Amino acid sequence: MTNPVASASVVGRFAPSPTGRLHFGSLLAALASHCDARSRGGRWLVRIDDLDAARVVPGMDADILRTLEAYGFAWDGEVAYQSRNLVHYEAAFAKLRESAWLYPCGCSRKDLAEAPRAIDGSTLYPGTCREGLPPGKAARAWRFRAEGTVTFDDRIQGRVVEDLPREVGDFVVKRADGVFAYQLAVVIDDALGGVTDVVRGADLLGSTARQIALHRALELPVPRYAHLPVAVDAHGDKLSKQTLARPLEAAEASARIAQALDFLGHAPPAELRGAPPAELLAWAVAHWDIGKVPTIRQYYHPDTL
Repeated sequence: MTNPVASASVVGRFAPSPTGRLHFGSLLAALASHCDARSRGGRWLVRIDDLDAARVVPGMDADILRTLEAYGFAWDGEVAYQSRNLVHYEAAFAKLRESAWLYPCGCSRKDLAEAPRAIDGSTLYPGTCREGLPPGKAARAWRFRAEGTVTFDDRIQGRVVEDLPREVGDFVVKRADGVFAYQLAVVIDDALGGVTDVVRGADLLGSTARQIALHRALELPVPRYAHLPVAVDAHGDKLSKQTLARPLEAAEASARIAQALDFLGHAPPAELRGAPPAELLAWAVAHWDIGKVPTIRQYYHPDTL
């Protein structure tokens, strides 16, 4: 479902991975990004993040799009697919190599088992191969040289300051299996789509400084970021496909949208709670105020009706 009329001044996006059905956490990201773009007369894009082919479930992209339509969402233009952008990733990779931002790394997971953790829980690379491959090591992955401090103002979470070498370390942009890493792919995808505003869960906040560093190294415009609170279950685990979050069902669309609006600090009036999805979305766009979104990074949601 496409929307024929929208301004180009603001461009938002929703980028699910076709590894399973959409769930309540997915709805939060779709709803907030949609309302944020539409409330400012902007465009809203949908991209299928299918770069990691080994994890893609056949036909899941169509299921995701059907669910979005059942929930009343309308996007602008054609749906984008990461798997169609490989030539652009290659070009960006080549530019980074030419500019000496990248170096080959021969370390295996076993080699890094005792390495400290970065701000988002990933491995904080100790720099083993930064000045050249050690004897006996062959290139496996390619890493970006993390340098300096990245500061940005998140529209929900406030000012974020990250010392890249100390908190993030040199990170992978091309994996040992030859697949481009999410950090590089998402930067190129957003640039290709002209995305100006990224609205997503706070679980990805720890990736943002890396992405900004790549935007700058590639001389690409840096989007504005807004990181939503993450819905977690009773055990404190993020609602996700891995934690068996309930999938979104078309018959529950109105109730689930109302739940999501409650979660995002935009509770609809009682008389609208059972309204058709399109009517609820229209109300949400008309009343959207990102300042009302809770700044807490995560909180419990029972994921029930």
